[in-house]
Amino acid sequence: MSDSRILGAALLAALLFLPACSTQGNTSASAQTDQRSSGFQLPSLPNPLRSNRPVEPEGIGVNGYLWRASLDTISFMPLSEVDPFGGVIITDWYANPQMTTERFKLTVYILDTRLRADALAVNVFRQVREETGGWIDAETNPQTAYEIENAILTRARQLRIARLED
Repeated sequence: MSDSRILGAALLAALLFLPACSTQGNTSASAQTDQRSSGFQLPSLPNPLRSNRPVEPEGIGVNGYLWRASLDTISFMPLSEVDPFGGVIITDWYANPQMTTERFKLTVYILDTRLRADALAVNVFRQVREETGGWIDAETNPQTAYEIENAILTRARQLRIARLED
C-alpha cells in the first residue's frame, strides 16, 4: 500500500472517530428549545475543526406545524415522494371509491419556516377516465387548492395552540 493511501486512510479514520471521542459541555434544555422554535432541528455534533465546539443545529427550512398539518390533512391519499428538507410532499393518484371516474394528485410546497399563509402552496392535478379506460388530464377548480391550503393552515394553527397549552 502506498504512503498516500495510508495517509488518506488515517485522515479518514481520524475524521470519523475524533467526534466520538470529544466531550460536549452541558447545554441547558431551554437554550436548545430557544433555537428556531419552528421547523425540524438536526442534532448538535462536535466539530473536529474548531476546538471541540459543537456545530449549531440547523433547521431544514420548513415550518414543523405546516409539515405535520399537511401530512395530517392529506393522510387519506397515498404518498409518492416526501422531502422534509425541501418541504415538498407529492401524493400518488387517489380516486374516491364513490367516484371512480376521476382521480386527483397533490403537490404541497412548504416555503418558509414561519407559520404563515404565504408559506404554503398546493397544486391539484385531476384526471378523468375515458370510455376506453385510460386517463386524461382535466381542469381543476382553483378553489380546490385554496380549500386544501385553508384546511392545512387550520390544522397547523390547532397543532400550534395545542403545543402552547402543554
